[in-house]
Amino acid sequence: MSGKIVSIHSFRGGTGKSNIAANLAAAAALDGKRVAVMDTDMASPGIHVIFGLGREKLKYTLNDYLRGTCDITDACMDLTDRLKIKSGKLFLIPSSMTATDITRILREGYEVGDLKKGFTDIIKKKDLDYLIIDTHPGLDRETLLSMATADYLFVVARIDEQDLLGTAATLSVARKLQVPDIRIIINKKPGIYEDKAIIKEVEQKFKTTVATIIPLLPLLIEAGSRYVVTLRHPDSEFTKNIDEIYRLMK
Repeated sequence: MSGKIVSIHSFRGGTGKSNIAANLAAAAALDGKRVAVMDTDMASPGIHVIFGLGREKLKYTLNDYLRGTCDITDACMDLTDRLKIKSGKLFLIPSSMTATDITRILREGYEVGDLKKGFTDIIKKKDLDYLIIDTHPGLDRETLLSMATADYLFVVARIDEQDLLGTAATLSVARKLQVPDIRIIINKKPGIYEDKAIIKEVEQKFKTTVATIIPLLPLLIEAGSRYVVTLRHPDSEFTKNIDEIYRLMK
């Protein structure tokens, strides 16, 4: 298996994790790579909304695959033409947003081994360079699996005491799982903080490199998770932040 697994995680919700995952996938595809994003946040899915699929009925989802009603490739949507990407390929494996499917997966669960097989199968069958996993916040079964299989782990956090304490717990678990490459992404940074001071404090405290610091940008507030910012605003400050993250994966 030559494709790399990139896990995007946060200890708490609302950090902008899904937005970063979607835009990172776009950056890789624009660079000519074959990349897929998998939404494993089955309790509160939604990355497909960023790709403009919020109001569309999804034929198959990751939920269907985990129930054994379809192959992982059936749940894999090719968004390349839709997003007007010329060089690479961008695929999406969404989770279902229907109340029935969400409550069923929470009630009945699924075999974690099937999810792991889904990772390896989609990389092989779609000949992926990268599989980007948008995880469920916190530390649960699928999150631990995505960490344990990851080549790169990016932990997204805000300058917030609860976020930072949770990040410490996440990093501790990731090190025990021997994740090869772990970085921190500081997101939604208020303007009152200096980047250099943040980097110094965070790297000393967590003994982990800061991949990038993304400010609280008006552009992202305006976008409201309705589209992929890197595709619509390629020269934006946010796109430069995403490119900084992507360079660490190359």
